[in-house]
Amino acid sequence: MLTLSLATLRVRWRSFVGMFVALVLGSALVAALGQVLATTVGAVDREPQRYPDVPVVVVSVGELSVPTWQGAETVPLAQPPGVSAALAAELPHAVVDRVFPATLATGPGGSVGRPWSALPAAGQHLVAGRAPTTNDEIVVSGGARPGDRTQVITAAGVRAYTVVGVSSPTSENSVFFTDIRAAQLSPRIDALLSWQPEADVRAAVGAQARVLVGDERARLDRNRDSDGDARNNANTIVGIALGFAIFISIAVVAAAFAFAVGQRHREMALLRAAGATPGQIRRMIYLEALVVSVLAAAAGALTGPYAAPALFDWLVARRMAPDWIDAVSDSAVPAYLSFASGILVALLAVVTAAWRASRVRPVEALREAQAQARSMPLSRWGLGLGTLATALVSMAVTAVFDPGSATNRKTYMPVLMLLIAAAALLAPAVVRPTARLLTRPFERLGGTIGMLVAAAATSSARRTAALATPVLLTVALPAALLAASTMTDAARAVADAKSVQADYLVLPDGTAGLDAELTASLRSVPGADVLTVTETSVYTLEGDTVLIRRPTQGVESVPDDAIVPEPDWGYRVGDTARVWLADGTETRLRVIRLLSPGAATATAAQVSPRNARAGLPSTALVDVRSGGDPAAVEAALRRAAQTHRAAVVSKRQWSAAAAAGSASASRLGLLMVLGILLTYTTIALVNTLVMGAPDRAGERRTLHLLGADRGQVLRYALAESLVAVSVGVVLAAAVAAAGLSGLWVALLRVAGPVPLDVPWTVLGAVVSGCVLIATVLPAMLERASRASNASGSASEA
Repeated sequence: MLTLSLATLRVRWRSFVGMFVALVLGSALVAALGQVLATTVGAVDREPQRYPDVPVVVVSVGELSVPTWQGAETVPLAQPPGVSAALAAELPHAVVDRVFPATLATGPGGSVGRPWSALPAAGQHLVAGRAPTTNDEIVVSGGARPGDRTQVITAAGVRAYTVVGVSSPTSENSVFFTDIRAAQLSPRIDALLSWQPEADVRAAVGAQARVLVGDERARLDRNRDSDGDARNNANTIVGIALGFAIFISIAVVAAAFAFAVGQRHREMALLRAAGATPGQIRRMIYLEALVVSVLAAAAGALTGPYAAPALFDWLVARRMAPDWIDAVSDSAVPAYLSFASGILVALLAVVTAAWRASRVRPVEALREAQAQARSMPLSRWGLGLGTLATALVSMAVTAVFDPGSATNRKTYMPVLMLLIAAAALLAPAVVRPTARLLTRPFERLGGTIGMLVAAAATSSARRTAALATPVLLTVALPAALLAASTMTDAARAVADAKSVQADYLVLPDGTAGLDAELTASLRSVPGADVLTVTETSVYTLEGDTVLIRRPTQGVESVPDDAIVPEPDWGYRVGDTARVWLADGTETRLRVIRLLSPGAATATAAQVSPRNARAGLPSTALVDVRSGGDPAAVEAALRRAAQTHRAAVVSKRQWSAAAAAGSASASRLGLLMVLGILLTYTTIALVNTLVMGAPDRAGERRTLHLLGADRGQVLRYALAESLVAVSVGVVLAAAVAAAGLSGLWVALLRVAGPVPLDVPWTVLGAVVSGCVLIATVLPAMLERASRASNASGSASEA
C-alpha cells in the first residue's frame, strides 16, 4: 500500500497541493505562535524597579485571612496597612520610605512623592543642585530645573515648592521632599529599607511584617499589575490564535482530502474490484496523508520559529504583549509540537474521507460516470443540523435570559462562529435552489453558454458547493465578526453612558486622582451638584470557602451602613451582606438597592466613600441643577480644574473616548485571528479551483467537439466560477444577517436600538478578491491546459 500511495501522490500531485500548503502554514503558525507563547509564559518577571539596590525590604503583611470549614482562606489586600511606627523604632538602621501621589502641575504625569532619605534606595543619585533642607524645597527627576518655582499636586491640594536639585531618571518619576514634609503629606510608612543581614532583619521583625528579598521586591513596583495583565493578554490572544489555526487547518485539510477522494471514486471502486479490502483502502488514504503531512509539517516546523521574533515585535508595538521582554524564547519544544500537531491534524482530517472511500462498492467501477444521488451524507446532515440548532438555541437563550452577556465578545463571537460553521456544513443542501435562482438570468439572456452554465451549476451541486463553501467562509467571517464587534462596542458605550448620570465628568490628567482641594472647589461651583467616585474593592466569601475580590466604587449616595451590589450576588433589597473592606475590615452592610442588570460597567458594588478605604477619587460626576446655565457651570469647572491637572469633559465626549479605546484594543486581537482565518479560506478557495480543473477538462473537450471556440469555453468556465462565488456570497449574507439579527435583538434589551455598521470596505475587498481568484485562476488553468495539449500533439507528430 505504501508503493501505491507514493504512486498516487506522484500522479495526482495537484490534488494534494492545497493540503500541503495548508499543513505547512498551520505547522509554521503553530511553531511561531508556540514560540511566542513560550516566551510570554516562560519569561521571568521584570527585575525590581522601585528598590533595585536595597537587599532587604520590610512591608506590612497585607493579607486578608478568613477561617472556613476547609481551613484559612487568604488573599492579598487591595489597600494594605502601612508598617507600624513601633516596628520602625525596632529597626533604627532602616530607612523609612513613604510613597504617595505627588505630581508637578506642568511636569511629567504619574510621578510619586518620597522622602529624601529614600533617594539611594530608589536607585537614583543627584545629578544637579543639592538636597532639600526646608519643607518648601524639592528634588525632581524631570520636568523642572534647579531654581524653578513650581506647583506640586498632592492628595491635600496644590502648593508651590522651590526646585533645588535634579535626580537621575528611572522608570518611576519621583518628587523628593524632606523627610519631615514627606511624613506630613503621607503619615503611613510604606516600607522599611535595610542593608542589614536578612537573618537579623527577620529575627527583629518576627510575624509583625513581611520581609522581601531578591525578586520578591518586584511585588512593590507600580507596574506589577499592568505587567501581569500584559502577560495574560498576550497569552490569551496567542492561545486563541493558536486554537483557531489548528481548528481551521483541520477543516481545510479535511475539505481538500474529501474533494480529492471524491474525484477518485471510480479509482477506489477499481481497487475494490481488484481485491483490495476496505481496510487496505483506508490504510492507503492514511499513508497518503501521512507522507504529505510529514513533509509539510517538517517544512512548517523549520520555518515557523524564524517568524516568531517579527510576530512578537508586532504584538509589542500594538501593546498586546509585554514590552520588557527583549528576546524570544529559543526553546525547541514549539517546533517539535508543531511537527507532531501537523501530522495529527492531517490524520484526524482524513478520518471521514478514508471511511467514505472504504465504503465504495466494486460494482461502481462499471459506471461510466458517477451519479450524484445524494449531495450530502447523513453524517454531514446530522453534524450540520446539530451545529445549527446549538447556535440558534444559544442565540435565543442569550436574547431572552442573559442579554447582558451579548456585550461580551467572548460570549457571543463563538455563537456566530457556530452559525457560520453550520452554514458551511449545510451549504451543499441549499446550493442547488440558490444556484437555480441566480442562474435564471443566464438562461434567459446568456444564450447557449448561459443555458450550459445554469445546467452545470444546478446539476453538479457538489462541485458548486465545493467552490461556494470557501467563499461563504471568506465573506461571512469578516462580515459577521467585524460588524458584531462594532455593535457590541456601541452597546457597551450606551450601557456605560446610562450608568453615568451626569452632565460633566472631571477626570485626573496624569495624577493619581482628584485632590481634596480640587473636589472642594468643584463643590463650590454655583448651579452644580458634584458626586465623587472612588475606585476600591470589597471581598465576599462564596460558598463559605472562597474569598472573591469584587471591584467596587465609593460614592456619596450610599450611606455608611449600606451597600448596592449586583443582582448576581444573590441578595435582595433589605438583606444584610457580610463583606470585608479593602483594608481587611469585616463589616455587615444593608442592601438598599441593586445595580441595574446588564450594565457593561465592571463595577460589582457601590459603598460609601468612608467604606471605600481607598485613596483619591478617580472621577467627579457633575450635574447642572434645574435652571442652571450649563455654559457657566462648564466654565467654572474648567477654572477650578485648571491648576490641578484635571480634565473636564461632557458625558458625550467621555462616552465616545471610552468606546474608541475599547474598540481599538479589541479590534487588534480580532483582526489577528481574522487574518489567520481568511488566509486559510483563501487557500481553500484556490485549492478547490485547482483540484477541480481536471474534472472540467472533459467538459471543455466536449464543448470544443460541439463547435465552441476558445473564447466561448473560457466564458463558460468564468461564468460557472462566478455563479459559485455568487452563491457563496448570497449564503454568507444570509448567515451574517441571521447572526447579527440575533445579536441586535439581545443588545436591544441592554442598550436600545444599536446601529448596524457593516464593514463595506473590507467586504468589498474580500468579495473582489474572491471574484479575482475565481476568474483569473480558471483562465490561467485553461491556458495551461491548452499549452499542455499543444505540446502533447507536437510530440506525437
